[in-house]
Amino acid sequence: MNRGMDGPEASALQELARELGVLTGYRDGLGRRVEVPPEGLVALCSAVGPEIRSPADAAEALGYVSRLRQSRMLSEVIVAWDGRLDAAALRAPSSSVSGEPPGRRLHAGTDVRLTFVREDGEERQLLGGPRGEPGSRLEASSGRGEGSERPEQLPFGYHRLRLETAGRSEECTVISAPRRAWRPRGGTASWGLAVHLSALRSSRSRSVGDLRDLEAFCRWTGARGGDVAAVLPLLPTFNRPPSEPSPYSPVSRLFWSELILDLGDAHRPTPPSPGLDVERADAEVRAALDARPSPDAARVDEELRAYARFRGAQARLGRDWRRWPRGARRGTPRDEDVDPGEERFHLIAQVEARRQLGELGSRLASDGFRIGLDLAVGVHPDGFDPWSRQGLFASGISVGAPPDRAFPSGQSWGFPPVLPEASRAEGHRYLADGVAHQAAVADVLRVDHVMALTRLFWIPAGGGIEEGSYVRYPAEELFAVLCLESHRHHCEIVGENLGTVPDEVEEALHRHGIAGMYLAQFDAAREDPHPPRATEVSSFGTHDTATFAGWLKGRDIDERLGHGLVDEATAEDERTARRREVERLME
Repeated sequence: MNRGMDGPEASALQELARELGVLTGYRDGLGRRVEVPPEGLVALCSAVGPEIRSPADAAEALGYVSRLRQSRMLSEVIVAWDGRLDAAALRAPSSSVSGEPPGRRLHAGTDVRLTFVREDGEERQLLGGPRGEPGSRLEASSGRGEGSERPEQLPFGYHRLRLETAGRSEECTVISAPRRAWRPRGGTASWGLAVHLSALRSSRSRSVGDLRDLEAFCRWTGARGGDVAAVLPLLPTFNRPPSEPSPYSPVSRLFWSELILDLGDAHRPTPPSPGLDVERADAEVRAALDARPSPDAARVDEELRAYARFRGAQARLGRDWRRWPRGARRGTPRDEDVDPGEERFHLIAQVEARRQLGELGSRLASDGFRIGLDLAVGVHPDGFDPWSRQGLFASGISVGAPPDRAFPSGQSWGFPPVLPEASRAEGHRYLADGVAHQAAVADVLRVDHVMALTRLFWIPAGGGIEEGSYVRYPAEELFAVLCLESHRHHCEIVGENLGTVPDEVEEALHRHGIAGMYLAQFDAAREDPHPPRATEVSSFGTHDTATFAGWLKGRDIDERLGHGLVDEATAEDERTARRREVERLME
């Protein structure tokens, strides 16, 4: 395809991209302006919206998208900040993610009936102004002959709004949320330590650290004046051959890793391995849980039952569910498709993990100590979430990042992105469930790559980084979910805003009372380093950086040289720069 093409087809393709929230150009982490080639725009637009095969299809697709948007009477999601539903929000937007102002008025001059359905099921009638003109104030009627009253504030939660007019009916989600995330009153500065639980070992440890080791670590930290311990994601990973132990590519964002379980006296201490041996750790957990009875049915919810059957089906049919027989692939594996022993193991492991985490949290809270958890930005493509919610994830796309100083060739992280419009159609339930899953346990939740709430870098399958681009997300709606779950669980929120982050992210963090991050290793590289702000969580390093001791000695530079990522001359320049950075930091 001609990268330099222009004319009506190119104009239609770029307009379609803008309408779908696909950026036609961006600035990468090296400061370079990048224009996305037509083949990249075609692939990304086809993933986000109606399928197109070439720029020649863009005009027809654009017309379809415009007609679809114009046909809606309500936006799929309406945010009621601080519980106040603005009548001006009752308009179908011309673009859900572009940030453009709302479109046409909602059936001006037509009688309408609006029904507000609370999260608890209670219904109230909302009556508009004369002939349904939504510019007037809304009033609520309880429907019990008590007259009308003005709803000054909606209860916080996920509600539904139903509109009926001229034989048509349409519903949308109303997210009533505090504008700012939860913070404890009178909070003062405090400190703590962060660790990868698998690497945390004591004299009693088996192959990996477990929740008993974590409690001991918390007590050790607390005895020295700290009041928080943060860990990398405790989400399940693929631990059997071929194992993929990265906690940032989990099987699901809705369940816990079975490797974290305290097995009590059912194991013997294990000599440490040179590296992380999740296969050995997995065998230890299975041996310990094998003799335990299956959990009571009352402790197994529908989602957990589906998760356990999925893992059981993988044991029989293979990890890649896209290759399964049709019924199992579409979500209904037969009994003969499911390994009963594997299904039972995951039921026991998840019920036990929920119990142990809940009890650990209660014990630590009574001593004023806090646990910090980590919300991974994605999920493994072979995982439970993409299988159980196939319409929610984009196929043939990987999330990643354009080139920057740390990764000059860019990155592809290998997991599929959530489709913005599909998420809006379900009222962002998947995000809400994933946040709630961890916030119910955590006192502090770090949101990895918080920029993902505003935009994500998508890379077409089979294409290079140069064919990728950013895709916009409905940021205010997603921040509303985050703030609501933060308050429901009294959990502080930290947004990982390191690296190349647009101003809109920083503004959103400030607007919603979400702490950002300050990284000493990064700030020391500035000519004018500054101390962390009161609204930032400061640290020497993160899981993405060299250890602090290694950074001080330049070992990360030696590693990059050894792997051929830099040449000797560049490495020496970096060592010189590093000495200056260390001096700045010490000052």
